[in-house]
Amino acid sequence: MLKGLGGLGDMAKMMKTAQEMQAKMARMQEELEQITVTGESGAGLVKATATAKGELTALDIDPSIFNPDEKEVVEDLILAAIKDAQMKAAERSQEEMRKLTESMGLPADMKLPF
Repeated sequence: MLKGLGGLGDMAKMMKTAQEMQAKMARMQEELEQITVTGESGAGLVKATATAKGELTALDIDPSIFNPDEKEVVEDLILAAIKDAQMKAAERSQEEMRKLTESMGLPADMKLPF
């Protein structure tokens, strides 16, 4: 189609590839909002749920831990569950990004978006 125009044909192909990559990135960002992970602490007494983008969406606390004398313990368990959920969210997000880059024939450790 663009024969005879030198490198313009390659440039058009690169632009099309970049647009496809941008569309895939947008879809992946939407998917990360739908994927949830659950972090827990205290052998499951406190559970925090977050999206793969790291947004905390739920907190579940077993009522057996509500002892006024152990307020600090409860606070620590809540923080630990939230941190666990955030760590799992970051790992899941990286896993999804790795899948996307590999599906596009890019190195798995390539940082997107640029």
